[in-house]
Amino acid sequence: MAQAQGAHSENRAERGEVRVGLSTASVYPENTEAAFRYAAELGYDGVELMVWAEPASQSISTVQQYAHKYSIPVLAVHAPCLLISQRVWGADPIAKLTRSVHTAEALGAATVVVHPPFRWQRRYADGFAKQVAELESSSPVAVAVENMFPMRADTLFRGDGSIRRLERRGGRPGPAITTFSPSYDPTDVGFRHYTLDTSHTATAGVDPLALAERMGSGLTHLHLADGRGAAHDEHLIPGEGTQPVAELCAALLDKGFDGQAVIEVNTQMARTTMDRAAMLNRALVFARQHLNGLTPAPTPEPSGAVRG
Repeated sequence: MAQAQGAHSENRAERGEVRVGLSTASVYPENTEAAFRYAAELGYDGVELMVWAEPASQSISTVQQYAHKYSIPVLAVHAPCLLISQRVWGADPIAKLTRSVHTAEALGAATVVVHPPFRWQRRYADGFAKQVAELESSSPVAVAVENMFPMRADTLFRGDGSIRRLERRGGRPGPAITTFSPSYDPTDVGFRHYTLDTSHTATAGVDPLALAERMGSGLTHLHLADGRGAAHDEHLIPGEGTQPVAELCAALLDKGFDGQAVIEVNTQMARTTMDRAAMLNRALVFARQHLNGLTPAPTPEPSGAVRG
């Protein structure tokens, strides 16, 4: 079945359709290989590799083995820039971004997703825009800077890098903190390529349609998720929050969007692997409907995803 899915992905790209990938973070607390397995059995076109503490996610040769085993390409690499991955590949964020681009080249991925620098990363922040431009000038890989959101003083960081709000007395949220330099909105600086995340727009209270307009033709990568505007980053299944995700997909298609869409959702509440597979399939059905104009046939029980 995996071989067939790989062929379908290539055909979709040849037809000029938007390819839909699965972020390996979407299967947490399962591992990177599990993400390849879910992607193959559910019919995704590829994966976005989240590089973090799991050794397999940091190893080019291991990821290449997974890609070959499941016939699932790596569409994008997410640089290790989460708070929980600050020590992955060392402590120097400049070197880590360069290594992320080299990793994407080795894996045949078209895109590196990176967050704006944190404010305390002063040397990295001062040279970030220049480094991104230089990397893109010497590589075919697009470095797509992602929109983020203001964090709050009363948040806890989960194992997957998402955050949840701690309740204060009276249920009031803590004050917003400008964590990113110079802003959590990369269009404030201006880059050649962007990643638009529709969970982050919910948390930031930003209109994703307006942000897409500001990103313009530089919007090359889409993190397809949803949110209800909570003070924490929710990463709901697209269509199950309050973001105008369907309208955004339609607007992107009208403008000739030819980038990648990646499902980046939180499935930690899934009680079984079958529950997780069902959540990931709902997200894929939404993406296929709104980006490819398709309604996929019911997916058979994902046998491989059930195996540990």
